[in-house]
Amino acid sequence: MNITLVNKHKEIPNSAQLFIINNIKQLNDCGLEKEQIAYTKQKIEDKSITVFIPSVSEHKIIRFIAKKIDNGEKEKTRRAGFEICNFLNSNKIETVYVSADKSCENAINAISEGIALSNYKFEKYLTKKEPNTLKDIKIISENIEKSAIEKLNATIACVMMAKDWVNEPLSFLDAPEFSKQLQKAGEEAGVKVEVLNKNKIEALKMGGLLAVNLGSKTPPTFTIMEYKPKKAINKKPIVLVGKGVVYDTGGLSLKPTANSMDYMKCDMGGAAVVGASICAAAKANLPLHIIALIPATDNRPGENAYVPGDVIKMYNGTTVEVLNTDAEGRMILADALAYGEKYEPELVMDFATLTGAAAAAIGSYGIVCMGTADENTKNIMKDAGNKAYERLAEFPFWDEYDDLIKSDIADIKNIGGPYGGAITAGKFLARFTKSPWMHFDIAGPAYLLAKDNYRGKGATGVGIRFMMQFFEDYIASKAK
Repeated sequence: MNITLVNKHKEIPNSAQLFIINNIKQLNDCGLEKEQIAYTKQKIEDKSITVFIPSVSEHKIIRFIAKKIDNGEKEKTRRAGFEICNFLNSNKIETVYVSADKSCENAINAISEGIALSNYKFEKYLTKKEPNTLKDIKIISENIEKSAIEKLNATIACVMMAKDWVNEPLSFLDAPEFSKQLQKAGEEAGVKVEVLNKNKIEALKMGGLLAVNLGSKTPPTFTIMEYKPKKAINKKPIVLVGKGVVYDTGGLSLKPTANSMDYMKCDMGGAAVVGASICAAAKANLPLHIIALIPATDNRPGENAYVPGDVIKMYNGTTVEVLNTDAEGRMILADALAYGEKYEPELVMDFATLTGAAAAAIGSYGIVCMGTADENTKNIMKDAGNKAYERLAEFPFWDEYDDLIKSDIADIKNIGGPYGGAITAGKFLARFTKSPWMHFDIAGPAYLLAKDNYRGKGATGVGIRFMMQFFEDYIASKAK
């Protein structure tokens, strides 16, 4: 999918025109015939706010939006892109021209984003493929900046890439292959990538990552990605950490299958977020120094698997009593968070499909977050989440929750009991970083079992659009 800025519309084969308006009078500027204007007016009065006008020569689409384009209206416009994308592909359209009245131009990016995201398909393993015909979105505007389109293209491309990674089965995407994919993506984006193999991980004494990997014949990896532009505005880096459990059986604390283990190829969704986000930032030439750390392994009950009751010494020397081997994500994240301290980061952000408790609390409608970042940074994050409509629900982080992970025989234990599971997981992670830090649990929205508009079915790529909006807003806050 390619989104470009153009000066004017050209009639080309297999194309369509999309007009965004907020006033019926603007229909006169859409090149419609009298009968088409009358038809569209009737549809708008009937509150059918996306109107499709098929034609032998070139199909036309009218999207009628509210005059106040707030975050909610942008999301409605983004979601309208799903219906529009379906119409375009069902009519074998290859190119759509998007234009708007000046009063509506700030909705162009949202509708283009919705169309592009809706155009995603994962057909790698189908013998009979039915690829979408839509290839190009051409935006007609003299006011939208080229850099905004570059950022939009970078974001969408990296969301698609992350969705591919999460949708891939373990039979292809094990830890070593995932590192290869990250390395390839980094090289294409201009990101420096280093992959640590098992010997190097052992030399670093990353006890959490090594313990989770004990049950597998496939070695773990630890991928370090760095994007450092010459004119970075941050003297200390933003460090991103992503949970890269490429498949999770639960280990010896084995998961039941129905809808529990069946889709656990998605348990590296957090790693996909940070790997794709740093690549998107590089492709968009954002002036931020960013480092991404991705520990990767599968979690199996075979070989010499770690067991409930084991005590593991982590990278930073903390001892952990393992009471549930299915609480493995925090074990590998902890080593990565502790490793990240060497960079003296100004901010740490970790992403993980970490707890069923987070999914149970808010469903697939947002991202659970918590942490120690200052209130100003949290507010920038929440605002960015609202803009991208990947909204944040901040959970309390009270000291009393620390008591729930106290162990009788080690410094801490890796589960906290039946209450506040998402929070006690966060409290566990907090022991491994002293930097300003935020934890994002994407267990709810990362992988969907039913199609949801432009998010699709299966992997959603949630988190990347939020991150790109946060990067943009964080840069703006630094300029003040």
